[in-house]
Amino acid sequence: MVSQLTTDGEGLRLFFTDDIYLVKEPEGTLNEEVQAYVKAEAASPAQPLIVNEPIIPLVKEQPEFKFLGNNNRNILILVYDDYNDVSDEKGRELLRKIVKSINLTASDFALLNYAKYKEATYEQLKTRFSSVIVFAFGVSPQQLGLKNHPENTVVTEGGVKLIFSSALQKLDEDANGKKVLWGSLRQLGL
Repeated sequence: MVSQLTTDGEGLRLFFTDDIYLVKEPEGTLNEEVQAYVKAEAASPAQPLIVNEPIIPLVKEQPEFKFLGNNNRNILILVYDDYNDVSDEKGRELLRKIVKSINLTASDFALLNYAKYKEATYEQLKTRFSSVIVFAFGVSPQQLGLKNHPENTVVTEGGVKLIFSSALQKLDEDANGKKVLWGSLRQLGL
């Protein structure tokens, strides 16, 4: 086989048939044209390419919840009291009786005073506490962003069983409300 590589001048002339000319231009003329072009372009009104828009957060930040208990069984107990950490003495005693009657200990549930987290939604609470059961004393379904549910009955919302009841102080004085709540608590089978 014959090699296609050649260094012979006559052979290269067969491939390169175009004429080549060497032209010398003064350097200043080229720079003046470029500068004139840039000046003309800069003089035209320009539209801003970047528009500043307010940053809107898409997701609310998860609040840091301060609660009592260890939440080992993923049970959330919500109370609502503006003046006390949990409730007054009568309300705390009623809560102790309710918790004891369904065989729960402090390590089984998380106890949260919703009065300190009024902006918290049901989804935020569900995400933070991984709740399977929620007892809400003095917290309405509307406050949590849910549809209206009857008091002292077991309802299911997104796979979570919920019982909404009146505030502990009010429930302590309502014998009929306590009976209805007790019947609902027995339905849970805790």
